[in-house]
Amino acid sequence: MAASETIAAIATPPGIGGVGIVRVSGSLAPAVAGGMIGRVPEPRLATLARFRARDGETLDEGIALFFPAPHSFTGEDVLELQGHGGPVVLDLLLRRVLELGARPARPGEFSERAFLNGKLDLAQAEAVADLIESTTEVAARLAGRTLQGALSRRVEALREGMVRLRTFVEAAIDFPDEEIDFLSDSRVGTDLRDLIRDAKALTASARQGQLLREGLRLVIAGPPNAGKSSLLNALAGTDVAIVTEIPGTTRDLLHREIQIDGMPLHLMDTAGMRSARDPIEREGIRRAREQIEHADRILWVFDGRSDPGHAGLAPDALPERVPVTYVRNKIDLTGTPAGLTRMSWGPQVAISALTGAGMDALRAHLKGVCGFSGATEGVFMARRRHLDALSRSLAALHSALAVLERTCAAELMAEELRQAQQALGEITGEFTPDDLLDRIFSGFCIGK
Repeated sequence: MAASETIAAIATPPGIGGVGIVRVSGSLAPAVAGGMIGRVPEPRLATLARFRARDGETLDEGIALFFPAPHSFTGEDVLELQGHGGPVVLDLLLRRVLELGARPARPGEFSERAFLNGKLDLAQAEAVADLIESTTEVAARLAGRTLQGALSRRVEALREGMVRLRTFVEAAIDFPDEEIDFLSDSRVGTDLRDLIRDAKALTASARQGQLLREGLRLVIAGPPNAGKSSLLNALAGTDVAIVTEIPGTTRDLLHREIQIDGMPLHLMDTAGMRSARDPIEREGIRRAREQIEHADRILWVFDGRSDPGHAGLAPDALPERVPVTYVRNKIDLTGTPAGLTRMSWGPQVAISALTGAGMDALRAHLKGVCGFSGATEGVFMARRRHLDALSRSLAALHSALAVLERTCAAELMAEELRQAQQALGEITGEFTPDDLLDRIFSGFCIGK
């Protein structure tokens, strides 16, 4: 990235609104202010001004704000022009800014510059996008917590522990003549086990944060007329799907996003599994199988008067890697007690989608299998890449402990600790390949 370039973008969503913002960042921001309003506004003071075209004609009237470097979001000179929120007006303002020497910003480039200029670490920069994209109140609160450094502080504390232990271990390697026998010091094993404990706790918090960010993909599957669409309606709390007594009513995929105590769920209702001659129904079954392959969990719904494999795809033919919850529906017709039972083939929840019996047990089961506690104290927003980095760091710590307990090789232990530290540093951007940065920031909205 050429840091000398000045970038500009419309920072408010497309459409018509009361206020629209054009954001400028870079060394030309003061010159842009001079060309647009005839002067550079006093720093951090809202200034009423007319935004003018090259010939002096007024394009709009609004508020100008100037944030001189380094006291700005990006760490560069930043100018914000807050005008009226019409797409034509904002386009005129942006074109005038580009005439004055700025170039259009790439998606996420403002946040990328904030990261590169040390205003935010990588986890905080990602939290900016997560806060914007939050779909639940809980997710918004966790994203705000991450933006304030909740994740970064815990990562840094764990990293500092690794650095201290590495220093001690490598001292024994570098100064063998000093007769430093680090293995004889029980503190090494104690500190290493403490690091593993803290890494596990951090991973648990990150896993719940990642779940609250991305949600769980649940595919409702089973034989025709088992009550799959009725279950979708019961979980969604509204009549999303058409329900009839005719088998094969659902032919296309039906998607609905819901929440259970703040935990987002992506529900997918699918066509009933059976041998079908109708080409439309066959296509629906093909799509159902495709969704099953990509599910986080399958809700296999079957008529309570039959076994789980009745009249359709046998449960043992489902993908082995995808966990299954068996939903025994229509217990209002059988008198089966509602609730969760552990069967030889897996967890089974007896419900009546018609009367609502057993639905609370199903919701509690889904929260349980996801590891969702509902309590968010100490939890922060996290992404899959954070979990991957934590997993690699934790694996390296376990390897270091194995070295300590089996081979007593200081060099190997130091290398495992180095790898653990490096994996952890990827979360905040201490060790981050450029191609990863490109992937992360390209997912941001333009203007942020």
